[in-house]
Amino acid sequence: MELRYFDSHTHAHFPAYGTEQDAVAARAAAIGVGMITVGTRKDTSAAAVAFAERHKNVWAAVGVHPGHAIESFHDEDELGVPTEPNRKALGESFDRSFFTELAKSKKVVAVGECGLDYFRLAEDEEKREAQKRKQREEFIAQLHFARDIGKPLMIHCRDAYRDLAEILAENRMEHTEHPGIIHFFSGSEEEAKPFLDMGFYFTFGGAITFPQKKGGADYASLIKVMPVERILSETDAPWVAPVPYRGTRNEAAYVVEVVKKIAEIRGISEDIIRKKILENTIAAFNVRI
Repeated sequence: MELRYFDSHTHAHFPAYGTEQDAVAARAAAIGVGMITVGTRKDTSAAAVAFAERHKNVWAAVGVHPGHAIESFHDEDELGVPTEPNRKALGESFDRSFFTELAKSKKVVAVGECGLDYFRLAEDEEKREAQKRKQREEFIAQLHFARDIGKPLMIHCRDAYRDLAEILAENRMEHTEHPGIIHFFSGSEEEAKPFLDMGFYFTFGGAITFPQKKGGADYASLIKVMPVERILSETDAPWVAPVPYRGTRNEAAYVVEVVKKIAEIRGISEDIIRKKILENTIAAFNVRI
């Protein structure tokens, strides 16, 4: 199979796809789309590796999402029918020995989805600060793990770019010139600068095909000034399907629409930007095709 496109962040192994998981990988493969399917805690990371090992066009990332470092909402698309009371997913600490075993798979190319997410923290100030501390501790543990095993980071960040930059500056990824990606980046050019200086890549997904929201991220302006060698494409499927699929369940094959939009914004031919994004992804994750 010749890879033509790459979805650098998806969740093709999630329960949202039911019995269609393998069909999703097959539809992507049929049009030359490779993908990294991303774990969010121990069980979904193990499932990501198993899924990647079944498909030639799939690789995996393993880690603990910041939302799962603390008690969080139980998303059935991600976790299936809830078993925990109150539709909550219990918090999880990074288990280094467990993830060390998972990372032995040749299909594991990154550590994550890890990072910081301050969007849905407790209203009580004391509890809120405790949740922030827990997220930071879990992220730092995974950052050190990634550094020790020589893998890039798959970073999730929401409403926490300043804290993220400080943590990364204090815990540099000395092992590689490709420290990882900032997934679904929605910050400003100013907020992107410290991560660019550290060597990070940035992924853009279906949201760039939507009309700009008042007060929302200005994706077009950011993509225009972002160094083209730092741009990657993603879907974050099953969520955030791009136009013309908006409002439906997203999947990796739809990353083609994201690449088309990036090319349009940059004023570059789709084929040129497609090849550049593929080249960037292979470099960022050391993907062995």
